[in-house]
Amino acid sequence: MRIINKTKNTVIAEQAAMADTVLSRLKGLLGRDSINPGEALIITQCRSIHMFFMKFGIDVIFVDKRNRAVGTVKRIKPFLMSPYFWQAVSAIELPEGVIERTKTAVGDELEIQT
Repeated sequence: MRIINKTKNTVIAEQAAMADTVLSRLKGLLGRDSINPGEALIITQCRSIHMFFMKFGIDVIFVDKRNRAVGTVKRIKPFLMSPYFWQAVSAIELPEGVIERTKTAVGDELEIQT
Protein backbone atom coordinates (compact mmCIF):
# COMPACT_ATOMS: atom_id res chain seq x y z
CA MET A 1 0.00 0.00 0.00
CA ARG A 2 1.04 3.57 -0.64
CA ILE A 3 0.16 6.59 1.53
CA ILE A 4 -0.22 10.02 -0.06
CA ASN A 5 -0.76 13.39 1.59
CA LYS A 6 -3.40 14.73 -0.82
CA THR A 7 -3.36 18.18 0.78
CA LYS A 8 0.39 18.69 0.27
CA ASN A 9 0.74 16.39 -2.76
CA THR A 10 3.56 14.41 -1.13
CA VAL A 11 4.27 10.70 -0.72
CA ILE A 12 4.31 9.66 2.93
CA ALA A 13 5.11 5.97 2.35
CA GLU A 14 5.64 3.69 -0.64
CA GLN A 15 5.28 0.42 1.27
CA ALA A 16 2.69 0.42 4.04
CA ALA A 17 1.59 -2.67 5.94
CA MET A 18 -1.63 -3.01 7.92
CA ALA A 19 -1.86 -4.13 11.55
CA ASP A 20 -5.56 -4.90 11.85
CA THR A 21 -5.77 -7.96 14.09
CA VAL A 22 -5.44 -8.05 17.86
CA LEU A 23 -2.02 -9.70 17.66
CA SER A 24 -0.63 -7.55 14.85
CA ARG A 25 -1.81 -4.36 16.61
CA LEU A 26 -0.23 -5.48 19.88
CA LYS A 27 3.07 -6.33 18.20
CA GLY A 28 3.30 -3.26 15.94
CA LEU A 29 6.98 -2.63 15.25
CA LEU A 30 8.24 -4.48 18.35
CA GLY A 31 11.15 -6.78 17.68
CA ARG A 32 12.40 -4.81 14.71
CA ASP A 33 15.71 -2.96 14.69
CA SER A 34 14.41 -0.16 12.45
CA ILE A 35 11.78 0.94 9.99
CA ASN A 36 13.18 1.53 6.53
CA PRO A 37 12.75 4.73 4.50
CA GLY A 38 9.52 4.54 2.54
CA GLU A 39 7.90 2.06 4.94
CA ALA A 40 4.90 2.58 7.21
CA LEU A 41 2.73 0.54 9.54
CA ILE A 42 -0.97 1.42 9.78
CA ILE A 43 -2.42 0.37 13.13
CA THR A 44 -6.22 0.23 13.10
CA GLN A 45 -8.41 1.00 16.12
CA CYS A 46 -5.65 3.13 17.61
CA ARG A 47 -5.85 6.48 19.43
CA SER A 48 -2.49 6.37 21.21
CA ILE A 49 0.73 4.37 20.99
CA HIS A 50 3.43 3.34 23.42
CA MET A 51 7.10 2.87 22.67
CA PHE A 52 7.84 0.37 25.47
CA PHE A 53 10.71 -1.95 24.51
CA MET A 54 11.21 -0.30 21.12
CA LYS A 55 14.76 0.03 19.77
CA PHE A 56 14.30 3.19 17.67
CA GLY A 57 12.27 6.39 17.41
CA ILE A 58 9.46 6.99 14.91
CA ASP A 59 7.02 9.61 13.62
CA VAL A 60 3.29 8.93 14.01
CA ILE A 61 0.28 10.42 12.22
CA PHE A 62 -3.12 9.79 13.80
CA VAL A 63 -6.05 9.87 11.36
CA ASP A 64 -9.83 9.96 11.70
CA LYS A 65 -12.42 7.91 9.79
CA ARG A 66 -12.10 10.27 6.79
CA ASN A 67 -8.28 9.83 6.73
CA ARG A 68 -7.68 13.38 7.93
CA ALA A 69 -4.72 13.91 10.25
CA VAL A 70 -6.01 14.67 13.74
CA GLY A 71 -2.64 14.48 15.47
CA THR A 72 1.06 14.13 14.77
CA VAL A 73 3.93 13.03 16.97
CA LYS A 74 7.43 13.73 15.68
CA ARG A 75 10.44 11.68 16.69
CA ILE A 76 8.88 9.83 19.63
CA LYS A 77 11.62 7.92 21.42
CA PRO A 78 11.66 4.43 22.95
CA PHE A 79 9.86 3.96 26.30
CA LEU A 80 7.58 7.00 25.86
CA MET A 81 3.83 7.24 25.23
CA SER A 82 2.05 9.42 22.69
CA PRO A 83 -0.82 11.73 23.61
CA TYR A 84 -4.33 10.29 23.26
CA PHE A 85 -6.18 11.55 20.18
CA TRP A 86 -9.93 11.12 20.76
CA GLN A 87 -10.90 11.57 17.10
CA ALA A 88 -8.34 9.07 15.77
CA VAL A 89 -9.29 5.67 14.41
CA SER A 90 -5.81 4.67 13.16
CA ALA A 91 -2.15 5.48 13.67
CA ILE A 92 0.43 5.52 10.90
CA GLU A 93 3.93 4.73 12.17
CA LEU A 94 6.78 6.05 10.03
CA PRO A 95 10.55 6.57 10.09
CA GLU A 96 11.70 9.63 12.00
CA GLY A 97 11.64 12.82 9.94
CA VAL A 98 8.81 11.89 7.55
CA ILE A 99 6.33 14.35 9.08
CA GLU A 100 8.77 17.24 8.66
CA ARG A 101 9.92 16.15 5.18
CA THR A 102 6.36 15.83 3.87
CA LYS A 103 5.15 18.89 5.81
CA THR A 104 2.21 16.83 7.07
CA ALA A 105 0.02 18.74 9.52
CA VAL A 106 -3.23 18.35 11.43
CA GLY A 107 -6.11 18.73 8.99
CA ASP A 108 -4.28 17.27 5.98
CA GLU A 109 -6.19 14.68 3.96
CA LEU A 110 -4.35 11.39 3.41
CA GLU A 111 -5.06 8.68 0.87
CA ILE A 112 -4.20 5.02 1.31
CA GLN A 113 -3.77 3.37 -2.09
CA THR A 114 -3.91 -0.41 -2.33
